[in-house]
Amino acid sequence: EVQLQASGGGLVQAGGSLRLSCITSGFTSDDYAIGWFRQAPGKEREGVSCMFWSRTSTNYAGSVKGRFTISRDNAENTVSLQMNSLQPEDTAVYYCAASSRGNIPQTANAVDYWGQGTLVTVSS
Repeated sequence: EVQLQASGGGLVQAGGSLRLSCITSGFTSDDYAIGWFRQAPGKEREGVSCMFWSRTSTNYAGSVKGRFTISRDNAENTVSLQMNSLQPEDTAVYYCAASSRGNIPQTANAVDYWGQGTLVTVSS
């Protein structure tokens, strides 16, 4: 059974930083994509950043490019999202997400596995 355990949310002032982490378990192969989605109040869940576990390609939403960095630690089975220069519009529940369909998921419908959400609140 695939499990994704996310942590690291919190409250931060605009311009500050947070780091989210997601511990993964249960995958039977390395051929999957993993990353982060977020959902702000009243909005649809959107992709933030994803990467392949066994390949180097990554992608970022335009709104976070240059501010957020996704990375993985194969030894710890962990994927992290370093979020810098946070803005109030980054406030959302962030979800660790994974897909085993061979592509980086661009929409929530393309995600096979979800972790629990972690709330990020950025005050102005």
